[in-house]
Amino acid sequence: MGIDKLKAKRHTWRIPEKTLFLVSIFGGSAGTWAGMYLFRHKTKHWYFVAGMPAILVVHIVIYVSLNSIFAR
Repeated sequence: MGIDKLKAKRHTWRIPEKTLFLVSIFGGSAGTWAGMYLFRHKTKHWYFVAGMPAILVVHIVIYVSLNSIFAR
């Protein structure tokens, strides 16, 4: 998020939104969500404001589920 925010300020080539979502889906949801508010980037896009926390919740549910299965 920080890099994309810097690129936006400099009016240079941007990181595609699809890439930001893929990073989040493949394990970076907490960092992506924190980066949104730390850098004040993509916070006006409803699909980021709703999507990033939703992905984080899914990651937490998967983690807790797997942890309870393998902890037995």
